[in-house]
Amino acid sequence: MIYQGKAITVASDTHDGGESIATLTFDLKDESVNKLSSAVVTELGEAIEAIAATQGLSGLVIESAKDAFIVGADITEFHGLFEKGEDYLVEMNQKVHAIFNAIEDLPFPTVTAINGLALGGGCEVTLTTDFRVMADSAKIGLPETKLGILPGWGGCVRLPRLIGADNAIEWIAGGTENRADAALKVGAVDAVVPGDRLEAAARDILTRANAGELDYRARRVEKTSPLKLDAIEQMMAFETAKGYVAGKAGPHYPAPIEAIKVIQKGAGEGRERCQAIEAKAFAKLALTDVCYNLVGLFMNDQVVKKKGSQYAKQARPVNQTAVLGAGIMGGGIAYQSASKGTPILMKDIKDDAIELGLKEARKLFAKQVERKKLTTETMAEKLTHIRPTLSYGDFGHVDLVVEAVVENPKIKDAVLTEVEGQVGEDTILTSNTSTISITRLAENLKRPENFCGMHFFNPVHRMPLVEVIRGEKTSDAAVAATVAYARAMGKTPIVVNDCPGFLVNRVLFPYFGGFSLLVEQGADFRRVDKIMEKFGWPMGPAYLLDVVGMDTAVHANAVMAEGFPDRMAREGKTAIQAMFEADRLGQKNAKGFYAYEEDKKGKPKKVEDEAALSLVKELAAGRQDFSDEDIIARMMVPLCMETVRCLEDGIVATPAEADMALIYGIGFPPFRGGALRYIDAMGVQAFVAQAERLAEELGPLYAPTDKLRAMAKAGERFYSDAATSSANSSPKPA
Repeated sequence: MIYQGKAITVASDTHDGGESIATLTFDLKDESVNKLSSAVVTELGEAIEAIAATQGLSGLVIESAKDAFIVGADITEFHGLFEKGEDYLVEMNQKVHAIFNAIEDLPFPTVTAINGLALGGGCEVTLTTDFRVMADSAKIGLPETKLGILPGWGGCVRLPRLIGADNAIEWIAGGTENRADAALKVGAVDAVVPGDRLEAAARDILTRANAGELDYRARRVEKTSPLKLDAIEQMMAFETAKGYVAGKAGPHYPAPIEAIKVIQKGAGEGRERCQAIEAKAFAKLALTDVCYNLVGLFMNDQVVKKKGSQYAKQARPVNQTAVLGAGIMGGGIAYQSASKGTPILMKDIKDDAIELGLKEARKLFAKQVERKKLTTETMAEKLTHIRPTLSYGDFGHVDLVVEAVVENPKIKDAVLTEVEGQVGEDTILTSNTSTISITRLAENLKRPENFCGMHFFNPVHRMPLVEVIRGEKTSDAAVAATVAYARAMGKTPIVVNDCPGFLVNRVLFPYFGGFSLLVEQGADFRRVDKIMEKFGWPMGPAYLLDVVGMDTAVHANAVMAEGFPDRMAREGKTAIQAMFEADRLGQKNAKGFYAYEEDKKGKPKKVEDEAALSLVKELAAGRQDFSDEDIIARMMVPLCMETVRCLEDGIVATPAEADMALIYGIGFPPFRGGALRYIDAMGVQAFVAQAERLAEELGPLYAPTDKLRAMAKAGERFYSDAATSSANSSPKPA
C-alpha cells in the first residue's frame, strides 16, 4: 500500500509485462458519491507526493470504487470558502493547480478510468492524466457556469488544448453533461468500452504507452503549450462565440462569457500563466451575488431532493396509475407517466376527449423522436403504456388516480366520489386542482386519508414542479405514494399544506394584485412587462396573464379573495376582470393584453393591440409615471410578503422549499435565488421599511407581518446558510 486515507487509497501491483502500476482509487468513506471537499483535495496532494516518491513505478491508473467517478467539488463548502475573499480563493486554486500539475508531470504515463459521472472538479481530475478511457454509460462535463462560476482547477486551460477551443467553449459555456460517444468524437477521451472492460482497457493503454506505441509525452506538450491558433483564428473563434453565448445566457449570467474570456486570454500562454488567469477570474465570479444565489439554489435543490427521497422510501409501490379527464392536461399527465415507465389508464366520458388526450401524448412523443431522444420503435412501445378507456373496468388494479377534470368543485366532487367506489381500499386518489381546497374535496369521500392534491403546472412535460397538498385528513402514506409517483415521473414534488391557492398560486396572485394596482394608477402595462423581464422574469405580468388565461385568473382570484379578503379582495373592476368581460382571454382566443399571431413555427407571437390599450386606459385614473425601482417594488413586495406568510403559516416547511417552488413553478429569476433569498439580499430591515412605506399608500397587501418586523429588529435572516440543512422538517398537518 502506497497511501491510505479516508477518501483515497493508492496500491501498486506488477502487470503481465513486468511493469509496476500504481492505482489511485477514490472511495469517500460514508458517502454514496465521491466529492472533492477541501479534505479530499488535501489527501489527493498527499497521495500524489507518495506516488512520486515511490521507486520503480511505470504507470498510474486513477479510478473510482463508487458508481460515479467524481461528481465534482463539495458545493456545501462554497459559501464558507467564498466568504474568505478574492486573495484566499486565488491562493486556494493555485494550490489545487500545483497538485493537479504534479499528476500531469509524473515521470510515467497516466490514465483515468471513468466509470460514471465525472463532473466539474471530477472532470478536471481526468484532464490531468495523459489518457482517458470511459465506460459507455458514463457522462463527463464542466457544469460550473450553472453555479455562476467557471472551471477553476484547469478546465479552462486543459480542455481547449485537448478538444479545441470551439468544442471546449460549447462544453464549458453550456455546462453540459456529455455522453461517452460525444466525448470520444471530440477527443476528450481516448477509448469507450463497456464498464466491465474499463480496468483492462486502462492498463492496456499504459502498456502501449510504455512500449512507445502511444506518445504520452507529446500529449503533455500539447496540454501545457499555447493553443495552436493564429491571431485571426483566435478572433474568429472567441468573438463569434461571445456574441452567440451572450445571446443565450442573457445579461444576468456573466460566467459563460467570462469563461470564454479566460480561454481567450490564456490562448497564447503556457500552463502556469493560463492557470493564474483562470484562478483570478474564478475568484471574481465567486464573489458575485449571482454565484451566491445559484450556489444557494443548488443547496435548496438538495434539501428538496432529500425530503422527496425520505418520503419515497416510505411509499407503497405505484405500478399502475390512472388519470380522469383526458384533454390537453390529461394527455400531458399520461405522456409524462408513460414516458418515464409507469403505465396509466386515461379515462373520460367522451370519445373526442380521449382522442384529444391521445393526440397530445402522440405529439409530445413525436417531438422526442424529432429531437432524436427516442426512436420510433421506443415511441410506439411507450405509447402502449397509455390505455384509453370510457369505463372503470380496470380501475380495481390501479395504485394511484389523478383527477384532472375541470376546475369546478361540484364536478370534481362527483368524479372523486364515483371513482372511490371503483378502486381498491388502498388506492390513493389525488386531485390536480390549482385552487380548490383539498379538505373541502375530501368531505364526501369515505376514505379521506387516501386523498391529497397533486397539482401539475402547465405545460406538464416542461414544468418541473408538482405541489403535493396535504388536506386535514390526508395520511402520511398518501403523501408518500404521491411524492414517489411524482419523482418517478421525473418531477420535483414539494409537500405543502392546504389553503386557498396552496403555495404557488397563493404567492402569484398578490403579484398580479400589484400589477392591477399599477395599471389602475396609470402605469403602461407594456412598460411593466419590459421592466419585470429586465429584472429577470421569463415574461412580464401582462404577458403571463395572457398565457395563464383570463378566465383561469378570474376564477383563481375569486378563490384568493374569499380566502384572504383583508388583502386580496378588491373593490371595483380590475384590468384582469375587464379583459375577461371583453372576452379577451389571452392566448387561448388570441387576444388579451396583447393580440397573438402564429409565427413560422406555429407558435403564438404577441403583438400590440390598440383595443387592449383602450380598454386599460378606460380603467386608469389618469396617467402616472413610475420609476423602474417603483414598479419593481410594487410588483415584488406583495409576492415576497405572501411567501413569508406561507412560511409563517406552516403552508411550506422551509425557506428552501418555498424558494424552489417559486423557481420551478412560476419561473422566479433563478439568479436572484427565490423570494426569501431576495429579501435576505436586500436586508430584512430594508425590505420591511420598503413594505411599510408601500402599505401606508396601497394597503394591507403590502404590509409586513409582526414576525417579519421582529426578524428585522433582531437582525435575522431566512438563510444562515446552514439554514438549508433543515431538510428533516416537514409541514405539519394544517
